[in-house]
Amino acid sequence: MNEQDIQIRAADGVTDAVFLHPDGGGPCPGVLFYTDIGGIRDACRQSARRLADAGYAVLMPNVFYRTGRPPILSFRLNFAEERSRKRYAELTGPLTPEAMERDASAYVDELAARKEVRQGAMAVVGYCFTGAMAVRTAAARPDKIAVAASFHGGGLFTDKPHSPHLVLPRVKSRLYFGHAMEDRSMPQEAVNHLNESLKAWGGKYESEVYDGAHHGWTTLDSAAYNQPQAERAFMKLTLLLREAT
Repeated sequence: MNEQDIQIRAADGVTDAVFLHPDGGGPCPGVLFYTDIGGIRDACRQSARRLADAGYAVLMPNVFYRTGRPPILSFRLNFAEERSRKRYAELTGPLTPEAMERDASAYVDELAARKEVRQGAMAVVGYCFTGAMAVRTAAARPDKIAVAASFHGGGLFTDKPHSPHLVLPRVKSRLYFGHAMEDRSMPQEAVNHLNESLKAWGGKYESEVYDGAHHGWTTLDSAAYNQPQAERAFMKLTLLLREAT
């Protein structure tokens, strides 16, 4: 497996990124890997390596490049603390829906241009805050994205005018949502509303709550990491990728 730290041109500047792909064997299907709020770090590299080992060319950009370079966080977020709320706002504030879609298109083009990436359909996966970005990527580039997956994604359905679910009419890909239990960023009422919107959309999708799994359960360095359910999530992701790319 080959792993490179690179810099790429995003919508509003240059961002750090990690590009991973299997050794030899020709071009592979491309996958955009969006980190959670903690940004590029060892836990995310390990997950991206596993995807590459499964046969995919993986691009993991620093989606928070407007705010800073990795490491993005120097402390564990605790939203009871002012410094955590402040840092979260610094990281997410510049990532407006419009910025997400501009960045997404740039990331898709970067991945598609690499010789290690097979031409044709690719996928995107997002975690936590970037679950919504995965959906917006599918909306921004329906010509390329065949499957978009979100694990413990937050704010996927809100009453705000730029709620992620409102981009569904532009999405042509298959969608998958793996929800956490008792998730303040995506409570059951919001999950129910999202499911209603997905049904009305009419595309191919799955939306399920992982029993016993709390927000962050797939992330190796999260206090909520749940190994059996994280394995289930990874197996589901690779199944989706095999079927769609």
